[in-house]
Amino acid sequence: MEQTLADTNYDLIVLGSGPGGYVAAIRAAQLGLKTAIVERENLGGICLNWGCIPTKALLRSAEIYHYMQHAGDYGLIAQQISADIDAVVKRSRGVAKQLSQGVAFLMKKHKITVHMGEGKLTAPGKLEVKGEKGTETLTAKNIIVATGARARDLPFAPADGKRIWTYRHALVPPEMPKKLLVIGSGAIGIEFASFYKDMGAEVTVVEMLDRLVPVEDADVSAFLEKALKKQGMTIYTGAGVEELKATASGVTAKIKTKDGKVESAEFSHAIVAIGIVPNTENIGLETLGVKTTKGHIDTDAMCRTNVPGLWAIGDVTAPPWLAHKAMHESIISVEAIAGGHPHAMDPRNIPGCTYCRPQIASVGLTEAKAKELGYEVKAGTFPFIGNGKAIALGESEGFTKTIFDAKTGELLGAHMIGAEVTELIQGYTIGKTAELVEDDFIGTVFPHPTLSETMHEGVLAAFGRPLHI
Repeated sequence: MEQTLADTNYDLIVLGSGPGGYVAAIRAAQLGLKTAIVERENLGGICLNWGCIPTKALLRSAEIYHYMQHAGDYGLIAQQISADIDAVVKRSRGVAKQLSQGVAFLMKKHKITVHMGEGKLTAPGKLEVKGEKGTETLTAKNIIVATGARARDLPFAPADGKRIWTYRHALVPPEMPKKLLVIGSGAIGIEFASFYKDMGAEVTVVEMLDRLVPVEDADVSAFLEKALKKQGMTIYTGAGVEELKATASGVTAKIKTKDGKVESAEFSHAIVAIGIVPNTENIGLETLGVKTTKGHIDTDAMCRTNVPGLWAIGDVTAPPWLAHKAMHESIISVEAIAGGHPHAMDPRNIPGCTYCRPQIASVGLTEAKAKELGYEVKAGTFPFIGNGKAIALGESEGFTKTIFDAKTGELLGAHMIGAEVTELIQGYTIGKTAELVEDDFIGTVFPHPTLSETMHEGVLAAFGRPLHI
């Protein structure tokens, strides 16, 4: 018989402890709310344990391995270089563990009660948690749903973890793939393609849409395709996988190419990265009559659902599905719950980063999107080859592109590909959030020699004034 523990009442319950959930709990505790968090698996959620963070650790290993193999380019000699995939994975898991423990510490520090188990809404302001200790009923005036999302399976070839992988399997591979098929070229697909290519696998990428990283600016997509082909990847765009079968020794795939031909090919492993499915099943949304669109919970600019006292943030809501968007929403929702007046959510000010080699980063509108919305645009591009620091680093491939409203001087979008651009994009994001115009960027002094100077030149280029090309 299930043990029923006493009802527990809180000011706020957060369902899910990913970057959105745990930050919401911390901010709520800071504002004096009695807070509980409910988690079924790992504190820190997917991002920290099985996503953003451990992939960066893997990619760092691959990057250093790549530099060691090209030591001669820097006047250095490195001999008998090899990679130990098990040790690389072990380091990555260590990083994830350290951060998960960090979240546990923060929960303790802020006196947030953690309930481990499966949470389910049973009535407005009521949540049932099934855990190892039995069933508990928690109550709160406000509940935030932060249950995230999971990888979408190919309907005809669900991941088996042996030959057909999702990101979770790709993070702890049972063996090193020799010949890898990556299906989907969004951030996750392209990061794993980049990692395994640098680690020595043969890699083929299949993208259904007409270009790689389809959410990025078309110039970035074209540059990336060129760079990856130069690295030796096989790329199919405007193509689909019609059949995928695991065998004892590998995977057979039928790929329908752009011209309608169907090619059969053999691979050792396949990674499926075709998007996400929100975790909205079995959490009681139907009981409360919560409105959703294509499975994702509908929210307003303050992250409210249609049910009073129920809020939703992160990947379980509308795109962009990024950890920092979830964190931002967590602050908005909690401050609104605490009676504050936070700024509404503006997706145009959320940067996106992809950590392949070369790195990609962007914020705001692509050039095509800006024109489609009726803006008269001024766009300019500055190549990394015109930047002293990029040449000194031996990383002169890439560019910075900016798009401005010709009438008002508003920065509409910035798009970068090249070394360390994921760290640079924040400069444009601050400018965009602060509503700076072209004169502000032009009048800013950028330190020399740095890669950030390409950002200055990228603005100058949009106004026909670049200095170093």
